[in-house]
Amino acid sequence: MLHRPRTIPFPPFWLVPDIVVFLIQFIRSLFPAFSKRSRERETERVSEDMESEPTRVMVAVNESTLKGYPHASISSKKAFEWTLKKIVRSNTSGFKLLLLHVQVQDEDGFDDMDSIYASPDDFRQMRERNKAKGLHLLEFFVNKCHEIGVGCEAWIRKGDPTEVICHEVRRVRPDFLVVGSRGLGPFQKVFVGTVSEFCVKHAECPVITIKRSAEESPQDPADD
Repeated sequence: MLHRPRTIPFPPFWLVPDIVVFLIQFIRSLFPAFSKRSRERETERVSEDMESEPTRVMVAVNESTLKGYPHASISSKKAFEWTLKKIVRSNTSGFKLLLLHVQVQDEDGFDDMDSIYASPDDFRQMRERNKAKGLHLLEFFVNKCHEIGVGCEAWIRKGDPTEVICHEVRRVRPDFLVVGSRGLGPFQKVFVGTVSEFCVKHAECPVITIKRSAEESPQDPADD
């Protein structure tokens, strides 16, 4: 007499996911220390990656409309000083400042748009004629960065400041952008326009605007 082989009944299909989850949890329970150590190593790796890369802060700077080169505008100097005081503080190794100066097209400015300046030594070989056309402005900010020990890069571009700043944000991809604001009212903005307001709306990164204080504002609010 032939005996048919016995078959092991397979669980209903709707129980399969539950069985898989149970098996995974059972296996994990056998190696709790291993699983914990793996998570700790992953956390340490992420922390090391974050610590090794400084936060990159772009600061838009421009010359004073009252004094001209090499003096910085009130609002951009305020934005720069605020960044050092409130963002960088004493953690100089955790940040890198990207200092961008945009010259308008019809301005008799500096012609070398490809150079990047990262230390005071980069300015010492420049001729005085060129330094007066925007480089003195960058030199002021770069010297300040090196006085406190925070890394920086500075460069000049030409064009409409609103468009150029947003373009450089897309190209350089900073963690966020800091711009100064004159604090103009709605009526004044119609005639003057504001770079900071445009950047808040169109820059592809978080934007912080720093408004100059009333005590610092010139008689004509459009001046800076």
